[in-house]
Amino acid sequence: MGGTLNLLKRISLTTWIFIGMVAGILIGQLWPGAGKELGILSTIFLRLIKSIIAPLLFATLVHGIASVGDIKTMGRIGVKAIIYFEIVTTIALVIGLATVNVARPGVGMTLQKGAGEVAAMKADTSIKGILEHTFPASIIDAMAKGEVLQLVVFCFIFGIACTAAGDRAKPMIEWCESLAEVMFKYTGYVMYFAPFGVGGAIAATVADKGLGVLFNLGQLVLTLFAALCIFVFVVLGAVMVLTKVPIHRFWQHIREPYLLAFATASSESALPLALKRMEKFGVPEHIVAFVLPTGYSFNLDGSTLYLSLASVFVAQAAGVDLPLSTQILMMLTLMLTSKGVAGVPRASLVILSGTLATFNLPLEGIAVILGVDTIMDMMRTSVNLLGNCLASAVVARWEGVTFPRELSTDLERI
Repeated sequence: MGGTLNLLKRISLTTWIFIGMVAGILIGQLWPGAGKELGILSTIFLRLIKSIIAPLLFATLVHGIASVGDIKTMGRIGVKAIIYFEIVTTIALVIGLATVNVARPGVGMTLQKGAGEVAAMKADTSIKGILEHTFPASIIDAMAKGEVLQLVVFCFIFGIACTAAGDRAKPMIEWCESLAEVMFKYTGYVMYFAPFGVGGAIAATVADKGLGVLFNLGQLVLTLFAALCIFVFVVLGAVMVLTKVPIHRFWQHIREPYLLAFATASSESALPLALKRMEKFGVPEHIVAFVLPTGYSFNLDGSTLYLSLASVFVAQAAGVDLPLSTQILMMLTLMLTSKGVAGVPRASLVILSGTLATFNLPLEGIAVILGVDTIMDMMRTSVNLLGNCLASAVVARWEGVTFPRELSTDLERI
């Protein structure tokens, strides 16, 4: 008995999610009546996910903005890094939107969505409606309703106010940092329920829609893989050529932290090794020490690409035709909200749920996506790390640093 318990404890959450997905498929196909009843597990999981959004975004955004401080005091390196971050993440968002609109992996999946919600979403796409909806009348009301864009606006102004207040705001900034750490722990506990939520969602979906829904999920994974390949080889490849970063030597140095981020689906787990490797690559310590950690909040290329792609996928699955203006607004929203995502496993799901709620798209899409999210999380997280390592090299090049093209002989000793 003890040996069985120890074996169960050694099974990773990723494996449990796969087990939940397979069990859900079998139950939904073999016992559709029971499969539909298991949908309650998905509902519980989604309610827990929604409870994370407001406190997590508030804590991470306020702490991030207040910690960085006034952009004028950040100096030349900070300005260059932020400009680079914004350009590259915007390109990533555009690639995500373009790829999902071309491939259309969600078409035919038919998630349920009420007609009233669709009408409300269309009514909010006017310039007047967008502006009115952007600014909060009450931050408590915005938190309660999950209005992510309003929360971001409040946190941005609040973070600047904390910076302006100087030392008197330190307790508030430290409190936000502590709150963020607690919420990430809370997220970890909620994720223990993920296998049940996934199993329930897949069981209910297969029971109601049939096995054909799995084809759409496979298309989603392949679409994300294609989009990330385009981003890495075309965009980041062009950046390395234009800035004269030696491609082969760069890959030799970041290969191990890249693989570590891929295997753990957490770019934070690879941060210490990435810092050492980029210093060995030739990036000055003061540059890599600033750019890499800052990039974990401001330059999550893989996650931002995934968020734009997944949001439109859910709209397609729900049969909602998002006009270009709404997709652009969604992209702008994600440019802001993704800045608060830390490099922890599946943190992007929190941002995705807030985005779906903001644009009145069904949160059921998250539970369905979660069945294959582990694979996608590994892909996007490793791209996050790759993008941040390259960002430190690019900023170093802009500062006049040159990199030798030959591989360091002592690389293996790091």
